[in-house]
Amino acid sequence: MINLNQKKETIFSAGIDIGTSTTKLIISRFSLMNTAGTTLVPRIEIIDKEIIYKSPIFRTPLKDTSTIHVSEIEKIIRAEYANAGITASQIETGAVIITGETATKHNAKEMLHYLSDEVGDFLVATAGPDLEGIIAAKGSGAYEYSTRSKDIIANIDIGGGTANIAVYRDRVLLGTCTMHIGGRLIEFEDEKIKSISAPVQRLLVALRLSLRVGDSKTAPAIQLVTQFMAESLNRVLRNETNEIDQLLLLGHSPNWKETVDTIVLSGGIAECVYGHEVKDKRLAQYDDIGPELARELQGNKSLQSFKWLEPIETVRATVLGAGTQTTEISGATIQISASDLPLKNLPVYSFNFHSNLEQGLAEFDGEIRKATDMYDASGEGQNFALYISELPYMGFRDIQRLSKAIIHVMEKRSDPLLPIVLVLETDHAKVIGQTLLAMSVPQSVICIDQVSVDHGDYMDIGKELDSGVVPVVVKTLTFHSS
Repeated sequence: MINLNQKKETIFSAGIDIGTSTTKLIISRFSLMNTAGTTLVPRIEIIDKEIIYKSPIFRTPLKDTSTIHVSEIEKIIRAEYANAGITASQIETGAVIITGETATKHNAKEMLHYLSDEVGDFLVATAGPDLEGIIAAKGSGAYEYSTRSKDIIANIDIGGGTANIAVYRDRVLLGTCTMHIGGRLIEFEDEKIKSISAPVQRLLVALRLSLRVGDSKTAPAIQLVTQFMAESLNRVLRNETNEIDQLLLLGHSPNWKETVDTIVLSGGIAECVYGHEVKDKRLAQYDDIGPELARELQGNKSLQSFKWLEPIETVRATVLGAGTQTTEISGATIQISASDLPLKNLPVYSFNFHSNLEQGLAEFDGEIRKATDMYDASGEGQNFALYISELPYMGFRDIQRLSKAIIHVMEKRSDPLLPIVLVLETDHAKVIGQTLLAMSVPQSVICIDQVSVDHGDYMDIGKELDSGVVPVVVKTLTFHSS
């Protein structure tokens, strides 16, 4: 039961999506409150999320086909902050997401790190097709809808360069897949073909089709390409891919085993599919295969055999998910070193005690050596967050033994004076953090709980809020290449 006497706290979140075709931004306001009773351990939760500003949709500025125009991106963001009546220093959480073919630009990583420092005190820079699909599913409403339906739901977010698929059942992620399907894979200028992307060029060879830059935008091969994209998407959804379909896969094959019942289309192509009005008329004048691809998706009989569900958001699905769905809140019983926050892009190493303290302590040293080898093989001092799960019931002496083991293994890092960063599944953070400090560790200690992470995740820990919690963003930093 929510304690209505508790004071609410408000923080601002930014979601920024820099995609193949378009760039957009939203600003959200989160309300936090202690939802535990006055006699219980505090539990601060996000009780309300309000979108207070949506930017127009901008063309993504590029210097050339392989370089993002970073200064122009920054101009857009700062101008939209001003339009929203907010400053970069007020942004305490959120995400910058670089998506689609834009993530293959040679300066993509540099731009993200620059923006995460320049346009907000605590913005997570993430890029990865799997994560993009997950975030889009939350922004489109497919994730939430999966709780009200027994169906297996696939959200397909199709933009300028990629189709990111995330499959859910009752909010449980069953699998992901990303395909080279998008509107800007073939572009036009003056009624002729201006560019053909590398994935489409490979597809043309495999299908023995002739299509070149300078050909008419009505060349028959274009329709054959968009027809194949629709058919290939159908086969991927059904896990029935063939050899040629592999040319359109970006990364791994579809990895869900369940049969998809319902599909939700989001992204710029969904804007065409559903005929939603675009306020900026310049964006409605498509100079690519987007409208043709949308028609083929709508007309494909195999795709029509799925149940179609219209999204609550199309072109802004990813940016809405990024701005409203990426943030978690730690427990209130935590131990932090405020001067060390925020921390960004910490890799996570997960260790499970399986409710057996003795066995876990026996394996602890070897496991942390693996973490050091994994994340700091060159001995440059890369820190990591240690996630500890399934701890048994522990008395005071057990807490001391575990704390001594933590100190012992952390001293073996290449830079032993780096902060000790611990993430606990249960609410042990305060007691373990204070025990470490009582043992006079030379390192600063950041110990948080009630956050779920795993191997391969990266996390950001923000500055402490007035309520004594910290915002946490868990993500995967995966850049792909064309």
